[in-house]
Amino acid sequence: MANRSREEGKEYVLKIVKEQNVKFIRLWFTDTLGALKSFAITVGELEGAFEDGMGFDGSSIEGFARIDESDMIALPDPDTFQILPWRPREHQAVARMFCDILRPGGASFEGDPRYVLKRNLKRAADLGYTYYVGPELEDFYFRDSQGTEPLDQGGYFDLTPLDAGTDLRRETVLTLEDMGIGVEYSHHEVASSQHEIDMRYTDALTMADNVMTYRLVVKEVALKYGVYATFMPKPVFGINGSGMHTHQSLFTGDRNAFFDKDDEYHLSKIGKCYIAGLLKHAPEITSVANQWINSYKRLVPGYEAPVYLSWARRNRSDLVRVPEYRPGREKATRIEFRSPDPACNPYLAFSVMLAAGLEGIEKGYEVPEPIEENVYEMSEEERQRRGIGTLPDSLLEAIHLTEKSKLVREALGDHVFSAFVENKKIEWDQYRTQVTEYELNRYLPIL
Repeated sequence: MANRSREEGKEYVLKIVKEQNVKFIRLWFTDTLGALKSFAITVGELEGAFEDGMGFDGSSIEGFARIDESDMIALPDPDTFQILPWRPREHQAVARMFCDILRPGGASFEGDPRYVLKRNLKRAADLGYTYYVGPELEDFYFRDSQGTEPLDQGGYFDLTPLDAGTDLRRETVLTLEDMGIGVEYSHHEVASSQHEIDMRYTDALTMADNVMTYRLVVKEVALKYGVYATFMPKPVFGINGSGMHTHQSLFTGDRNAFFDKDDEYHLSKIGKCYIAGLLKHAPEITSVANQWINSYKRLVPGYEAPVYLSWARRNRSDLVRVPEYRPGREKATRIEFRSPDPACNPYLAFSVMLAAGLEGIEKGYEVPEPIEENVYEMSEEERQRRGIGTLPDSLLEAIHLTEKSKLVREALGDHVFSAFVENKKIEWDQYRTQVTEYELNRYLPIL
């Protein structure tokens, strides 16, 4: 549907709604932190919603608006129409559409994360590029939301009777495909009860919508089976956390701008500058890609999560990896940014990654030498000697770096930038005043 005009899209949706006996349409959008928001309209309101949007109060949406400017309009995007497979279809099917958020006069609302991504994609388009992404989201299945009892003791790619998540993964994949979302792989991950489903790469706006849908589908299917799915980055101490490794590439028309057949890495100058931009700006975009206190419990050495600012082809301890080129697969040439976690806001995370890469291209950044050795095993002196920096190791440090970042401010826009930074400072304050189980166990018996 993406190539249709808005008018054709509207006609198509109105036709399908009638044919499939859809009674309710859920209008979806996200707040600043990437929480999915929704309200339902009846099919009778659909034409009006397409023309004028549907009004709602934005003051209670995180990062949207103050009480005195709270009127907002949700304008549904017909290209995102899908029937929800987990709702009963007989007599009263339910569909969803993502919305663009507008101000009452019809101007785009600068606090809408979808608008933020559209703005960054326009910047790429003005330079002649289309931005493609393919994220790999990991999650855990637990018995319930009150604890971390695993469903299985399986390991990476295991297929054993112990892998109780097989049926959940299968149904999740079928549901996603039912909603028009292509899936490449699904498998058990390294940790017990940890799973991964990789969506087929597509343009970044479609993919951000897909990530929001994916997270809901995973949770809905888990609920149906009486278990709990979580995208919390590090729910269990001592085992791998959940990442969202993000494969990305820039295309000019149908040519992959990252590919160069004569280069040792099969990477063009543009691809290398993009990597250089990501590496240089990674510390300041980390709070967006890893936005929770808990995110930094995952970003520690030794658990497959990258903490060092380096790149390579084979090495999985690096922040940026270039998957090996296979002859005839020019379009698959890409770079993989390994630090984001699946609890980020995908609209904002894709925006800042793209902004960092484009900065590298526009300013002609020089890419450092690749590091094929295991960076975790190097001494501190060796890393310093080779100029290998690190990601911030707490949300507070990450927010301080973001706050000083001209690149992030421009990528997010003043409204989202200020709301995001303020929210994270409040979260850190709430966290640092807590008395934790660790402190009670460590200090109460001896002090």
